[in-house]
Amino acid sequence: MISNQILQNTIDGLTGIAHVPMVVTDANGRCVVSTENAKQDFTKEVEGFVNSPADSQEIGKKLFFKIFDEQQLEYILVMGSSGENAHVIGKMAAFQLEALLVAYKERFDKDNFIKNLLLDNLLLVDIYSRAKKLHMQIDLPRVVFIARANESKEVNMTDMVKDYLSHGNNNEIVTAVDESSVIIVKELDGKPALSDLSKEAEQIVKHLEKQNLHGVRIAIGTIVHEIKEVSRSYKEAKMALDVGKIFFEDKPIIAYSELGIGRLIYQLPLPLCKMFIREIFGDKNPDDFDEETITTINKFFENSLNVSETSRQLYIHRNTLVYRLDKLQKNTGLDLRVFEDAITFHIALMVVKYMNNMENMEF
Repeated sequence: MISNQILQNTIDGLTGIAHVPMVVTDANGRCVVSTENAKQDFTKEVEGFVNSPADSQEIGKKLFFKIFDEQQLEYILVMGSSGENAHVIGKMAAFQLEALLVAYKERFDKDNFIKNLLLDNLLLVDIYSRAKKLHMQIDLPRVVFIARANESKEVNMTDMVKDYLSHGNNNEIVTAVDESSVIIVKELDGKPALSDLSKEAEQIVKHLEKQNLHGVRIAIGTIVHEIKEVSRSYKEAKMALDVGKIFFEDKPIIAYSELGIGRLIYQLPLPLCKMFIREIFGDKNPDDFDEETITTINKFFENSLNVSETSRQLYIHRNTLVYRLDKLQKNTGLDLRVFEDAITFHIALMVVKYMNNMENMEF
């Protein structure tokens, strides 16, 4: 169903062109929208017109036109009958309104189709038949973006994204399946590089930030080549959003293909994670490490286990860094200067971060 605002804008535009006041009523004659100088009650006239077989009719000094939606009477257009071309103008206006009904119904149906497609609510045969009916190409490359922001539910981020994308030449479908995220199903021309998709995502983030939305993050699924696989790209983007929040907090754009070991950890059951941490740290809790130790560990990993470069960036003597690493080895049994121990320690810290996040969510 078209919104009254769209109908109002349409007849205002038509009136501005044709200089003829117009009224749109429902099938019972109740006024839906009207131009400023056309607010007469046409209930009785419409009742008689609806019961007649004619699609248009002149009653008194007014012309009446039926507006159908797939043979179902939806609206009545009423306008002045004065002027030589009044009937032609009315026919054109009625045609415009019917075309608008078709366009918005298809848009609604497409949105509904995409939502069910993302949520795996359709059989394969239904996917193909409905895509064909909605004139959607089946074998076109597509990718799913999911955007989320740290804002209240009152902020309509979906409309903001639609407004931004409507000014471009790309073909995207913007929808939502929950109150916290906006989903963009993007049709692709060829196979763009991940860097190109990331740049597009960055532009969306910048636009939303200009609208005073804060903490915007966008996750990108992988490119799929058939419409039936769009739900997979959506699930990948959803996982990237969740994993990115845990392991890549400083990155507003995260792609599924960039998750690395974080993707594996995210799929581990909590009991297995707890068992692994006990094997590595025993009764010690990695969260009890002081800030100096954590800073030293992170910087050491950032510099690929290079003692000299790490000590330089921490503004400490090399021997001070060696002392800290020795102390950590004594407490945990892991020497971060040994590659195997460093990998184990790094994974263990990621597992702890994942466990803390999951436990906070359960709480």
